[in-house]
Amino acid sequence: MNTTLDQRRLVYVLLITVAATTAAGRIYSAQRLYEPRLTRPEDAPKDDQRGPWPRTRPNPMPTFGDNDRSRWVTVRALVDDGTYAVGRRDRELVLVTELSAVAAPDALQAAVAAAAGQRLRIQSDQGYVFEDGWRTIDKVCNPATLEFYSSKPPLLPTLAAGEYWLLKKAFGWSITDNTWEVVCTILLTFNVLPLVLYLALLASLVERFGTTDWGKFFVMAAGCFGTLLTPFVVTFNNHTIGAYAAMLTLWAAARILDFDPGKEKGWRLNGYYLLAGFAAGFTACNELPAAALMAGLFLLLLMCSPWRAGLLFVAAALVPVGAWVGTNYLAVGEIVPAYDKFGGPWYEFEGAYWRYIPGTKVGIDWAGRNGETKPVYFFHLLFGHHGVFALTPVFLLSLWGMGLGVCRFVRRSSRTGTAAAWSHLAALTYAVSLIVVGYYIYKTDNYGGWTNGPRWLMWLAPLWLLTLLPVADSLSASRWGRTIGVVLLAFSVFSASYSLWNPWRHPWIYDLMNARGWLAY
Repeated sequence: MNTTLDQRRLVYVLLITVAATTAAGRIYSAQRLYEPRLTRPEDAPKDDQRGPWPRTRPNPMPTFGDNDRSRWVTVRALVDDGTYAVGRRDRELVLVTELSAVAAPDALQAAVAAAAGQRLRIQSDQGYVFEDGWRTIDKVCNPATLEFYSSKPPLLPTLAAGEYWLLKKAFGWSITDNTWEVVCTILLTFNVLPLVLYLALLASLVERFGTTDWGKFFVMAAGCFGTLLTPFVVTFNNHTIGAYAAMLTLWAAARILDFDPGKEKGWRLNGYYLLAGFAAGFTACNELPAAALMAGLFLLLLMCSPWRAGLLFVAAALVPVGAWVGTNYLAVGEIVPAYDKFGGPWYEFEGAYWRYIPGTKVGIDWAGRNGETKPVYFFHLLFGHHGVFALTPVFLLSLWGMGLGVCRFVRRSSRTGTAAAWSHLAALTYAVSLIVVGYYIYKTDNYGGWTNGPRWLMWLAPLWLLTLLPVADSLSASRWGRTIGVVLLAFSVFSASYSLWNPWRHPWIYDLMNARGWLAY
C-alpha cells in the first residue's frame, strides 16, 4: 500500500488526537485511591508489611504519591509563602533534649533522654509537608537550619509555581481550595501540550527517515501507546519532560545533520543549533545522565560546524543548566542538589523513611541493601520484573536498529544526506544508551520505587523509537515480520495500560512474580 503524504498526515493526526485527549481525560479524573489488596486486614500476621486501611477518610487529592507530592508542596510553598522550605523542626526543643541527654548522670538515662528527644523532635515537625494530602517521604532536612525541603531538583517546581502564581492572580485559585483546577491545568500545560508536540516531532522524524507506510505507522503507534511514558502524563514528574526535551533535541539534530542549503536559508541552521543546545541542556536538567546525550551531540555537531557548536550550541545549553544551578542554590543554599546527599544527615534525620537501619527495612526500595547483587539488578532492570525490554519488547527491535546504525556509521556507507544523518543519530543513541545503563548499574540499586517500570530509562524512548524505524520498515516486507512486530507492540501497549490510572504502581511482571512468591522483597 502506497499512500500520499496528506493521507499519512491524516493518520498521524488521528493517532495524536486519540493519545492526547485520552491523556487529558485521565488527568481530569485523576485521584489517589486506596486499594484493598495493598492494605493488610486486621487479622493479618505480624510480618505483613502492607499498611493499614485508613480509619478516617483521607483528603481527596489529584496527586498520587510521595514523588509528585514532593514537587507540588514546593509549588505551594513558593507561591503561598515565598520560600522553598516546606516544613521545619523546633530548634529550641531539639537543643533542650540534647542538653538533657548530655546532663544525664549515667549512660542508661542518657539513652532514655536521647530516645525521648527523638520522639519530641518528630512531634515538633510542622509545615505543609506534614498536612493530610501533602505528606511525602521525598523530603530532606537541612541539619544546620532544621528546615525541610523537597528532595527533588527545584527547577520544575519553580516553573510550575510561575504558572500557579498566574492562575492565582488571574482567577483567584488557591492550590488548597481549588486543588483540582490548579493541578489539572498545570498538568495539561506541562504534560499534555508537550505530548502533542512530542508526537508531532516524532511524525516529522518518521517522515524524514522512514521508507514504508507500515513502518511509519508502526513507529507512530508505538510512540503514542506503546511506551511507559503514557501512564506518567497524569502526574507531575521529570521523566515525561525529559523525554519531550530529548525528542526536541533529536529533531533539531536531525535537521542539522540533514540540512540542505539549497532548500533552507542559512539563518535556520543557526536556529537549529540554538534549539538543539537548549533542548539538550534542558534534557540533562531533568535527567542527569542525559548529560551524555548533550556531550555526545556536541561532539557530533562539532564535526559539522565548529563555530556553531562551540558558540551557539554551548551558549543555548548553558541557559537551562544555569537555571537549574541557580534555582538549586536559591532553594538549599548550595549548587549540589539535595538528592546527591543521599545517605547523609540531610536524608537520615530522625523519623526519615530513608534512614537505613539494618534488619528493619523491607520492600523494593531496599533490595540492594538486603542482598540483591548487581548482576541480578542488571537483569531485572533490563529483562526482569522491571525490565524495559520485557515490559516494552518493541524496543528489542530498537536494539537491532542500533546495531544497524553502528555498522553503517563505521562503514561510512552514506557520507551525506538523510541516510548518513540517521546512522549518526543511531550510533549516538547506542553510545548514550550504554553510558546511561552503565551509570545506573554502577550508581544505584534502586528501581525507582513503586513505579510502572524502569523510570530512569524512560527519557530514552524518543531515541529508541528513531532506531526502531528501519527495522519496522524491514518487517513490513513479510507477513511473518508484520506479525512479530504487532505481537511485540501488543505486549508493550499491555504493559503501558496495566497501570494506566496510576504510574506509581508495580508492573505486571513484578506483581506476577510477587504473587508466585518468587521475590524476596
